[in-house]
Amino acid sequence: MTTDRPTIERPTIELTGVTKEYPAALRRTQARTALDRIDLTVGEGVTGLLGPNGAGKTTLLRIVGTALAPTSGSVRVGGLDPADPEERHRIRQRLGYQPQEPGFYPSFTAFDFVDYVAVLKEIGDRSARRDEVRRVLQKVGLSDRMHTKIRKLSGGMRQRVALAQALLGRPSVLLLDEPTSGLDPEQRLRFRQLASEAADGGTVLLSTHLTEDVTALCPRVVVMHEGAIRFDGSPDALAQQAAGRVWESAAPDPAAAVSWSTGAGRSRNLGDPPDGADLVEPSVDDAYLLLVGAGTPAVDQAA
Repeated sequence: MTTDRPTIERPTIELTGVTKEYPAALRRTQARTALDRIDLTVGEGVTGLLGPNGAGKTTLLRIVGTALAPTSGSVRVGGLDPADPEERHRIRQRLGYQPQEPGFYPSFTAFDFVDYVAVLKEIGDRSARRDEVRRVLQKVGLSDRMHTKIRKLSGGMRQRVALAQALLGRPSVLLLDEPTSGLDPEQRLRFRQLASEAADGGTVLLSTHLTEDVTALCPRVVVMHEGAIRFDGSPDALAQQAAGRVWESAAPDPAAAVSWSTGAGRSRNLGDPPDGADLVEPSVDDAYLLLVGAGTPAVDQAA
């Protein structure tokens, strides 16, 4: 694993030797290891978990979010142990979690759903709770749709409802699993603002497979692949992992491991460059592709 991360004096999240194994289920699936001896500490600010589908990101978030227990290893959130029922309850009181696939009730309105989650989170009396529900729905730009049934909302709006419930109670730890899925460019900008606000004095752990999310928002990025951490450091340091391995040419280079056409009509190539190759400055996308061995770019890229 490559690491360039700063020292964390007061970690909010601590994982030590965390492994999660899923046994074979009635012969329908093979046994697999979703996380393999993960060591990770996360402090205040925004940390991005970057990796392809199946890398183990969601499993890691579910373990931190107390929804799943590790097979082995230790977990601490705010110094508390989720394996202890009383401490697990205290963790959940200060935690906000936006899952990748929220369990919506389609016949609920956006307000009713977020209010239901607020009840589960034991937020205040009825008046205070409903004020908080209105606050978070306004935060995500759904004031005018809060009384619309969820089944009538677009995918992007549903994603914002999921974010709203995660923001209830101004959590000190915010876990976001693929939070920008279904959001348009304007909504993505608004999401980045909200995540930055939440990270001011708090901890945000964001899972994504989109390099643009971590480049725009995260001072620290942790690349995961096949249940292991492959890189831990800044986006700039991640990009430099591909230094000397990115070049451009008039046509796809057969020597490249990965090659694609850019918006300028040239080909961008990754791999071991031939002699005389026109080397160019690497990007986070380039380094990510080389780390995870993907066959196509993580996002569309133009020169």
